[in-house]
Amino acid sequence: MRCAGKTALVTGAQQGIGRATAIQLAHEGAGIALNFLDDHDAAEAAAGAIRAAGQRCATIQGDVSRSADVQRMLAEAERELGMVDILVNNAGVFPRSPMLDLTEAEWDHVLDVNLKGAFLCAQAFAGRLVERGLPGAIINVSSVAGYRGAALGVHYSASKAGIVGLTRAMALALASHGIRVNAIAPGLTDTAQPRYGSTEDEIEEMSRHVPLGRMAQPGDIAGVAVFLASDDARHITGQVIHVNGGAYAG
Repeated sequence: MRCAGKTALVTGAQQGIGRATAIQLAHEGAGIALNFLDDHDAAEAAAGAIRAAGQRCATIQGDVSRSADVQRMLAEAERELGMVDILVNNAGVFPRSPMLDLTEAEWDHVLDVNLKGAFLCAQAFAGRLVERGLPGAIINVSSVAGYRGAALGVHYSASKAGIVGLTRAMALALASHGIRVNAIAPGLTDTAQPRYGSTEDEIEEMSRHVPLGRMAQPGDIAGVAVFLASDDARHITGQVIHVNGGAYAG
């Protein structure tokens, strides 16, 4: 198992890509600190799948955009599972708003969760590792929208483009400490995200335009996250891996 003996904190892990990533990491031997914001039942259901795989799991409520919550989340994860070696910054929000109607409050909310939250989690996580002289891996979840934009997601696109810059800068800042930082940029994926504002027929039509013939499943993204978290990726840092079936080649 590629992550045996390690512990991973996965944010926003009660559903979608976060849930799939947490479960796949567990199947590869990692204990899981499963962060959620407000859906306790969904978090416990995901935790049940992890425990069924034979791994320990702690469900930890917290808002990644609040530094006090982030510090508490990591402290709880360490107390229940031991030192956290892997961070998956998956938590995100994806409202749809026309640019000319976009409010300052909406902008702040999306950037606070998607970009500031990733930074706060990475800073707190890396700080604990550096204090102890330990290596680690950070995997940030960006999006194809950070590269080609989304007309109804100016704030979302900006936040996901920011994740790319954040990933590259943090990789340079943390390389001397043995902490690798990479990102994944999913394309159309079978989660709640594309269904916020799109009908099933519209999603089906978008899927037909993917060169590989289908939209991604959460497990397609999770498999890349596991690779980046593992020693198989020991000489990879500062990179963004696109997972979109050929819909965007960047």
